[in-house]
Amino acid sequence: MAMSVDDIHIERNGGTVTVRLNRPAKRNSLARPHLDFLRETLDALANDPAVRCLVLTGTGSAFCAGADVDEWAEAERNGELDTYGWSERAHAFVQALAAFPRPTIAALNGAAVGAGADVGFACDFRIASEAATLRCGYIGMGYSPDMGGSWFLPRIARPDVVRRFIFLNERWTARDAFAAGLVTDVVDGERFAEHVAAFAERLAQGPSEAFAHTKQLLAQSLTNTLAGQLRDELAAGVACGHSADGQEALRAAVEGRAPHFVGR
Repeated sequence: MAMSVDDIHIERNGGTVTVRLNRPAKRNSLARPHLDFLRETLDALANDPAVRCLVLTGTGSAFCAGADVDEWAEAERNGELDTYGWSERAHAFVQALAAFPRPTIAALNGAAVGAGADVGFACDFRIASEAATLRCGYIGMGYSPDMGGSWFLPRIARPDVVRRFIFLNERWTARDAFAAGLVTDVVDGERFAEHVAAFAERLAQGPSEAFAHTKQLLAQSLTNTLAGQLRDELAAGVACGHSADGQEALRAAVEGRAPHFVGR
């Protein structure tokens, strides 16, 4: 399936890069070529030190509706459901997103369903427009979660909240999701883009090396021992202290001024 260059937009604004899903007629659903493109894009951006914050968002009334059901149905008709490779590509993309070394924001402009919701859960922050909704989706299709939701959600919300969201397949408003702890902020639609940009800019001005080490520490914290975590914190602290931003912060503290971080 050929992917139009208009399907996904990459936008740069200073240290912030926005990856915008641009298939509004298909509710920004993801077919195999999109997943490959997104994973390759994230790999490239992760290796670009000028990228200091990543934003994912969508065009139109949806953030992302998950898998492209037309491609899914075609695979089933052809007897290729177990082999057509959507899940493997989705897993590679979501792992790259979760491991992205700088802060990530899911700007939930609209409906996030199934794998689309999981993309949001893989990000560090979820900022929702008042128009956004979240729904597990998998159960409604007779499936269990398949793009990391069963791993991300228990790290975000209470166990009973996670089970309700998955089992009952309810469509939650942005305010419902905020009350349940699934989103970071809910913003009026007229201020949504401005709020996301300002939030991203604050992160983009921060110490990127410290963010990277902190993300790694948090990711391993639930499986590490306390002694192991403290050893890793010490090693990360030493690395941060030798970074340009760590040295700048110490100079700024001595000089009584705000630090100017450069992301190194």
